[in-house]
Amino acid sequence: MKKTISGKSTRYLMSRFIPYFKKYRLVLVLDLFCAMLTTVCDIVLPLIIRYLTDLGINNLAALSARIILSVGALYMGLRIIDVLANYFMQNVGHVMGARIETDMRRDLFSHLQELSYSYYSNTKVGQLMARITSDLFDITEFAHHCPEEFFIAGIKIIVSFAILCSMDVWLTLIIFAIIPVMIFCSTRFNRKMRRAFKRSRNQLGEINSQVEDSLLGIRVVKSFANEDIEREKFKNGNKEFLDTKKETYKYMAGFGSSTRFFDGLMYIVVVVAGSFFMMHGKISPSDLVAYLLYVSTLLTSIRRIVEFTEQFQRGMTGIERFVEILDEPIEIDDSADAIELPDVRGNIDFENVSFKYSDGSENVLTNINLNIKQGENIALVGPSGAGKTTLCNLIPRFYDVTDGTITVDGYDIRKVTTKSLRSQIGIVQQDVYLFSGTVYENIEYGKPGATHEEIETAAKLAGAHEFISQLPDGYHTFVGERGVKLSGGQKQRISIARVFLKNPPILILDEATSALDNESEHIVQKSLSELAKGRTTLTIAHRLTTIRNATTILVLTEDGIAESGSHEELIKKKGLYHSLYSMYTDSSEK
Repeated sequence: MKKTISGKSTRYLMSRFIPYFKKYRLVLVLDLFCAMLTTVCDIVLPLIIRYLTDLGINNLAALSARIILSVGALYMGLRIIDVLANYFMQNVGHVMGARIETDMRRDLFSHLQELSYSYYSNTKVGQLMARITSDLFDITEFAHHCPEEFFIAGIKIIVSFAILCSMDVWLTLIIFAIIPVMIFCSTRFNRKMRRAFKRSRNQLGEINSQVEDSLLGIRVVKSFANEDIEREKFKNGNKEFLDTKKETYKYMAGFGSSTRFFDGLMYIVVVVAGSFFMMHGKISPSDLVAYLLYVSTLLTSIRRIVEFTEQFQRGMTGIERFVEILDEPIEIDDSADAIELPDVRGNIDFENVSFKYSDGSENVLTNINLNIKQGENIALVGPSGAGKTTLCNLIPRFYDVTDGTITVDGYDIRKVTTKSLRSQIGIVQQDVYLFSGTVYENIEYGKPGATHEEIETAAKLAGAHEFISQLPDGYHTFVGERGVKLSGGQKQRISIARVFLKNPPILILDEATSALDNESEHIVQKSLSELAKGRTTLTIAHRLTTIRNATTILVLTEDGIAESGSHEELIKKKGLYHSLYSMYTDSSEK
C-alpha cells in the first residue's frame, strides 16, 4: 500500500475524503450518468466507421444516401446528448466540487477553533492559512473530476477491450500487455510527484508565514531600517519555493514523457502487428480501421488519466494536509458527562495542582494549594518565569493540570463544559487584540447581539466613551488591523469595555497596564478598579504599586507560593515581597 510522507496511505486519505460526497450523492450519481452518456459517442463512432468502411469495401452497392444520412442523424443525436450531459458535468458537477471544498474548509476552521493553546504555540499561523485556503483550492477540481475521470476511463477501457477481443483476441492481448508496464513506470513517477507537491505546499506555507511576520511587524522593520534584510529573507524563501517547483516539474515531465512513449509504442504495435494479421487474413481492413480508432479511444482515456494525475496528486496533497490537522487531538475537550456550570459566585480552589508543558520536563507549578473566596482580589507577583500567567491560564482550562484539581464553586473544571466555564471568566491581557472592524463590533464581541445602549454603558464604565465619541465616526470608526489606528491606552479601554459587557463573576488581569505610559496607566487602572468591584479578581502585577489594595498578595517563585498576605503584612515580614517592592519603588523614583 503506497504511503504518503506523513505515513498515511492513499486508501486512508480517500476514506476520510469520500464521506464528503454523502450529502451530494444524488448529484454524483447524475454526474456519473452524464459521464457515461459522454462516452457513448466515443464508443459508437468506431463502430459506425467500421460499418460504413465494411460496406464500402465489400458491398458498395448497398451503401445508399438513406443509410449515410441515417447514420449521420444517429451520430448527431448522440452528439446533442453528449453536449447536454457535458454541460451538466461542467456546471452542476463543478458546483458539487466547490460545495465539498467549502464543507472541508468549514470543518477545518471549526477544528482549529477547538485546538488548545499549546498547538498554536508550536504552529505557524502562515502554515495554517495555507492549509485552509490554497491547499483546498484544488479540492473543487479533484472532487468533481476524480470519480468522473476514473469512471469514464473504466467504461472506455472495459468496452474497448470487449469490442477489440471480438475483432482479434491476440492483437488485443498484445496491446493490453503494454498497459501494466506503462502503469509501473507511471507509479514510480507518481510517488515522486506526491512528495514534490507536499514539499511545495510546505514551502508555500513558509512563505505565507514569513510574509505575515514581516508585514505585521512592518513598523519594527522600518524603525530599524531593515527593509533590505526582509527582502533578503523573502528572496531566500522564494528561491526555495522555486526549487521545489523545479523538482515538481521535473517529475511531471518524466511522467508525461514516459506515457507519451508508451502511447506511441501502442500505435506502432497496432499498425505493425495489425498489418501482419491483415496480410494473413486474420483481420479485415474495416476491423483494422476500427481497431485503430478504438486504440485511439483507449489511449485518449489513458492520456486523460495521465493529465488528471497532476491534479490528482495536488488534490491528494491537499487532502493529506487537511487530514493532518483534523487528526490533531483536541487536548482540552468536554468529558462525556460534562455538565453546564451554573451561575457562578466566584470561589476558586487549587488542590495540590502541578503543571508542566507537554514539551517540557520540569514542572512550571508544583503542589499549589490555594483558596480564593468570592469577591476577593488576589494579586500574583514574583520573578519572570515563576508561573503566574500559567496559573491563571489553568482556571479557564486553556491548559489542563498535570496533577491535582481546580474547582470553581466546588465544581471540578474538568467536569463542566468549557463554554459554560469560560463564559463566567473575563480576561484583560497586556497584549490587547482588537479584530479588524469597528469600535462597536469589538466591544460587542463581549456579548454578541448586545444593544447599542448596553455597549455605550460598558464603554462609559471602562472610561472609553469620551474618546470614542471624539473619533471620526464614533462607535462605528474602523480601528484598523489589530487596532492599529488607536493608542495603547485606547485599545486597552476598549478591551475592558468588552469585559464589562460580558459581566463575568471571575476576572483575570494579566499585567493589563504594564505596557502603558503613566497617564494611560492611571486612566486604565481606574477602569480596572471599577471593573473588579464585586468580582473575584486575580491580578498579575508588573507595577507593584497597583496592587497595594489587593485582599491577598501571593509571591510566586519556581518553588511555589513563597509568601502570602496583604501589602502591609508582607512589607513587615521584610521577605521577598519587601525586596521586590523596594527594588521597584527605588527604580521608579530614579
